[in-house]
Amino acid sequence: MFHPRFNPPADAACGRRADTGCMSITDYALNALLILVVVRQIHGRRLAGLSLYLPLAIVAYVVVRYLRGIPTGGHDLLLEGGAVVLGLALGTLCALCTRVYPDHDGVPYAKATALAAFFWILGVGARLGFAEYAQHGGAGSIMHFSRAHDITSMQVWVTALIAMALVEVLSRTAVLVLRGRRLRPAAGGGAPAIIGA
Repeated sequence: MFHPRFNPPADAACGRRADTGCMSITDYALNALLILVVVRQIHGRRLAGLSLYLPLAIVAYVVVRYLRGIPTGGHDLLLEGGAVVLGLALGTLCALCTRVYPDHDGVPYAKATALAAFFWILGVGARLGFAEYAQHGGAGSIMHFSRAHDITSMQVWVTALIAMALVEVLSRTAVLVLRGRRLRPAAGGGAPAIIGA
């Protein structure tokens, strides 16, 4: 028996966008932009402007476009809370594994390490992978898991993934900004002091 909040025909296949959550070209482009932000930082970028705030703009757009409330029935909050914790961990680890240093004028720069890129891509990739699985044969398994664990609808999964992305971006941005503010220009014009990893 299906949970009364599920719409089995819509949730089981890619029907109307609003019912199924099938990814559009825009969704893929936004995820690609999120990955590009950190990949570009591997060469070192000023800790300001697009490199810092573009991810915030992307998740703000996603929240406004796709978030339809926060389901709280059954074990919905446990799933959503777990996604928040995972997003917090990945965003914080990404920021802590990014080298933050002042240039010759004392302006903070950020250079993503391979480990920072790994944590970031892991988060984006996990969400993309789940979406692909859900719309290409995995919807039945997700519904079975949801029924078995008292998760009330597919919208809970959407909310959890959005919460994960939002917290991941916010935590990364906050940690990088705090680390940038702690910097002081190297005394005597010597080599820049590297803060953290």
